[in-house]
Amino acid sequence: MAWVIVLVAIGLEVMASLCLKAAEGLTRPLPIVGVIVGYLASFALLSVALKTLDLGPVYAVWAALGITGATIGGVVFFGERLSAVSVVGVVVLIVGVGLVAVGQGTTQ
Repeated sequence: MAWVIVLVAIGLEVMASLCLKAAEGLTRPLPIVGVIVGYLASFALLSVALKTLDLGPVYAVWAALGITGATIGGVVFFGERLSAVSVVGVVVLIVGVGLVAVGQGTTQ
């Protein structure tokens, strides 16, 4: 269950990051609300999950999925371009997170 909480927290963090881009330098009120609510809820859920999970693997997954989600969101919502090198970088990041998780013996 704690990993489900982590995944929801990551989703909220990605949403907040996308809202940050949409806020256009904090000049648009509605996306600013998404930034504040998203980040606060995200970190609150992360803190709950960390009561039972190890920090290293959780943070690795947080970073990898956050970067992947923000990258995909940038392409989908903002028309950002994604190069082949960037795709390779995201894949390497995800593989690295898998290695961290396996190395930590994360099965919770």
